[in-house]
Order: sequence, then C-alpha cells, then structure tokens
Amino acid sequence: MSFVLLALGLVLVVEGLAFALAPSRMQDIAAMIAAIPPERRRLIGLVMLALGVALVWGARRLGAF
Repeated sequence: MSFVLLALGLVLVVEGLAFALAPSRMQDIAAMIAAIPPERRRLIGLVMLALGVALVWGARRLGAF
C-alpha cells in the first residue's frame, strides 16, 4: 500500500509542478490533446501505460524498492 501512495504522490508532484510553472502552456497542451482523434489518444495512453509498467517492473527487478 505504501508503494501506491508513493507513486500517487510522485504523480501529483510532477503534475502540480507543471501547472505551477507554466499554467498557460498547460492550457495550450490541453487544446493540442483535444485536437487528437480519440483512437490516437487511446493508443498513446496504452503506450504510456505499458512504458510505465515496464519502468516499474525494471526498477523492482534492479532492487530499487
């Protein structure tokens, strides 16, 4: 459970930092994402999911936690 809380906390730190440092740029990025077709966004999400799982698996395999 502590691993899930750590991961969630790190996501919130990164997301919060992006919005705090460049709020207008984040608005531009949101508009660009809205222009991408839903099928492409789904594919991008699945690729990001797979990459995240691979990174977590690799970190665990190397003994990071």
